Amino acid sequence: MIDESVYPVIELVGLSPTSWEDAARNAINAASKSVWNLRIAEVKELDVKLDGDGKIVAYRVRLKISFKYDDWKTELGWKIPRDSPSSTS
Repeated sequence: MIDESVYPVIELVGLSPTSWEDAARNAINAASKSVWNLRIAEVKELDVKLDGDGKIVAYRVRLKISFKYDDWKTELGWKIPRDSPSSTS
């Protein structure tokens, strides 16, 4: 049986002077400081920033990142309101 799950998705833009891989890593590292349970990162767009002479000065990557909802409130004993979709009757 497949576990039914719902994952929220956020969009991030990472930047690096060296590569798209580093740009993605920078975005994921920044997100992991405030968002828990990161699951999947999907590259949506790659581009580069150019200087006046047409030389690459930065690599940019646009990512969609999903993460799993965390149940930390109930684990700490918070009460779920009866009219909440998360409560069981």
